[in-house]
Amino acid sequence: MAATVFTIANQKGGVGKTTTAINTSYALAAKGVRTILIDLDPQANATSGLGLEKIQGSSLYEPLCGQGVALDKIKPVGTSNNLYIIPSEVDMAAIEIELVQRDNYLVQLRECLEPVRNCGDYDVIIIDCPPALGMLSMNSLAAADYLLIALQCEYMAMEGLGQILNVLEKLREAGVNEKLELGGILMTMFDQRTNLAHQVVGEVRNHFDELVFRTTIPRSIRISEAPSFGQSIFEYDPHGVGANAYHYFAGEIIERFELKK
Repeated sequence: MAATVFTIANQKGGVGKTTTAINTSYALAAKGVRTILIDLDPQANATSGLGLEKIQGSSLYEPLCGQGVALDKIKPVGTSNNLYIIPSEVDMAAIEIELVQRDNYLVQLRECLEPVRNCGDYDVIIIDCPPALGMLSMNSLAAADYLLIALQCEYMAMEGLGQILNVLEKLREAGVNEKLELGGILMTMFDQRTNLAHQVVGEVRNHFDELVFRTTIPRSIRISEAPSFGQSIFEYDPHGVGANAYHYFAGEIIERFELKK
């Protein structure tokens, strides 16, 4: 059975996108879901956030250029069973230019990942995108079954929501990825002490109803600190509010998308 592909995207930086990619991947793996996290961001924050070095030649750069295959780039994350990663590196910044010069440039990542998706060894692929709607992010949307949006609980963060949903619709209408669906919106950096946070969550739920996940990720210094130690929140603060939130979010993902456990 083919793996389900999720892209976690938001063109705005600092909304908890990479943190969500790391901790959701870790939590799914802990629940027995065989998970690959693909770091598509040249900054490689998901790579370093799981304690891996940024090593030249370890990313999808070469496979996307037609040299080598993605299966050879998969590495186990030693601190977790069932969790694997395809790291990123600085060379990925050049792929934006490389891709645009190729035929069918929007589907290069999808074609690159087909052997990974269909090999039968993995249940889920999670793609962490750069904080921009550039060529890498567009390729990730073209390769995904579902878009997951990490949305910070403030009004400024909401301004870009319509933009990314418009891109999703255009990709479907153009036939680039007709099966792409909005898998859900995860509200992040929720500060329950402020009226603003509650208002933003209420407004998003009013517009998108059940597409908004029940779980909200709290604003937490511990969540922010964990990547600098090369750890998921489950390693850094296993009994804290952040670990609990991502544990429940992973459960929602499994339930909503009927993932194999």
